[in-house]
Amino acid sequence: MSQLALLLDIAVVLLLGLTLPMAWRLDRMLRALRADREALASGADGLADATREADAVLTRLRAATEQADRQFGERLKAAGLAQDDLRYLLERAETIADRLEAAVQAGRPLAAAPAAPGTPAPRSEAERELLRALGRVA
Repeated sequence: MSQLALLLDIAVVLLLGLTLPMAWRLDRMLRALRADREALASGADGLADATREADAVLTRLRAATEQADRQFGERLKAAGLAQDDLRYLLERAETIADRLEAAVQAGRPLAAAPAAPGTPAPRSEAERELLRALGRVA
């Protein structure tokens, strides 16, 4: 049995010899995994911070959008009121323009009518003196 025990001891030593490099390799892989886990945790923390910041930005954006919507609504309402006022003023202006045009049309025949030919217009004192002076020269 001593040979069998010796063979078994040699087999165990060989297996242990093969196990040591594998254990070292496994140890390196576990160290890398731990380092990667820390980097992953750091990345997750960074992602959580970025998510919180994005939520805050979205909240501010929603508030700004609601405020802009309210202001736009107020301006639109004011524009509607101004439009109604302008429409009323335009209707009044059209009415006044129609009345003015009718008055102009009614006055045109009077302006086109010639003055009575037999009645000379009265002359001023300056015109009379000028005519007298011209009569003396001629």
